[in-house]
Amino acid sequence: MSKNVFLFSGQGSQYVGMAKELYDKYEGAKAVFKTAEEVLGYDLKKIVFEGPDTELNKTVYSQPAIISTSLCAYEALRANGVEFSGVAGHSLGEYAAMVISGIVSLEDGFRLIKARAEAMQKAAEENSGAMCAVIGPPSDEVEKVCAETAGYVVPVNYNSPVQTVIAGDISAVDAASEVFTERKARCMRLNVASAFHSKLMQPAAEEFINTAKTVSFSAPSVAFYSNVLGEKLTDFSDMPSLLAKHIVSPVRFVSELEAMKRDGFDTFIELGPNKVLTGLVRKTLSDVSYANVENEKTLIKALEAIRG
Repeated sequence: MSKNVFLFSGQGSQYVGMAKELYDKYEGAKAVFKTAEEVLGYDLKKIVFEGPDTELNKTVYSQPAIISTSLCAYEALRANGVEFSGVAGHSLGEYAAMVISGIVSLEDGFRLIKARAEAMQKAAEENSGAMCAVIGPPSDEVEKVCAETAGYVVPVNYNSPVQTVIAGDISAVDAASEVFTERKARCMRLNVASAFHSKLMQPAAEEFINTAKTVSFSAPSVAFYSNVLGEKLTDFSDMPSLLAKHIVSPVRFVSELEAMKRDGFDTFIELGPNKVLTGLVRKTLSDVSYANVENEKTLIKALEAIRG
């Protein structure tokens, strides 16, 4: 019997119209958006289903939009009787993972995301930065180039053995990217507002923790894997500090995936828009199954894969 872990998408994977099919079919998905809009105080459905892109891509909207889409995918799987015994998220995705594992309630999940998105949007407007995916070199080479580059640039997302995202001041990111390009690596500038998971987000972390301290946190009902640690989280005694640290710390996704496989997980199911994490699983792990759920077509395909 397969051992399922649910993975939740991060920022940048959003697109106009996501979640619409699942929203139309599943009552649980409708309840997700209802709760989101009660907490957020605006019509999230309109932004997600109708756009425009320029509005949806703003951090303040894209974060709750992606979480809502991921939770709609979860409701669709739940309605079809799919069980799971582990969760993880990539960056923003950790909040959906916290909701479905019982660490926070749905309402508090959206309260946290509202505070996080607003704080990060504000920090991005005050601190211009950039992010770039470096494809090809191993992470230790990426670390070395960043350390040798003048200015502030650091690895922030360890996505796969051959993909590491760097972030920092625009000039330093550009300079490091030139070095990688000269070495025949592929560099892709990310469409984000600033340098997430770097020290440029410190003001956001300091602002966000005030809201996090007002939220009730519980131990999860399933295994929960942490971006900050790169492994299973076992100490839930100070989640506000951990979540504030998460905003300025690297996402150690490769280590997380390896830890999940060591712990016996063999079926990795991504919930949310696009299938970025599914691709990272494919590039990082061997001898595992994977699927993504974002609409009716992918749901049917995932159910077939899960049920064999």
